[in-house]
Amino acid sequence: MAEIDARHLLCPLPVLRLRRALQGAAPGAVVALEATDPAAVLDVPHFCAEAGHELLSSAPLPDGARRYLVRRG
Repeated sequence: MAEIDARHLLCPLPVLRLRRALQGAAPGAVVALEATDPAAVLDVPHFCAEAGHELLSSAPLPDGARRYLVRRG
């Protein structure tokens, strides 16, 4: 599973890094994104819906970031 640390990056950088990682992944592969950008709560689900990927989970982390698991569509 690919891991992306996008802590302290602001919109649109977390989603751009997620998109780049998903482009290089095989269909069905899972990518984990960790981000502190408050806009990611809206941006990641919207990106997944528009691009045909599946948002598997979104969970808060102890350091204030959120961890998103996305399956490539």
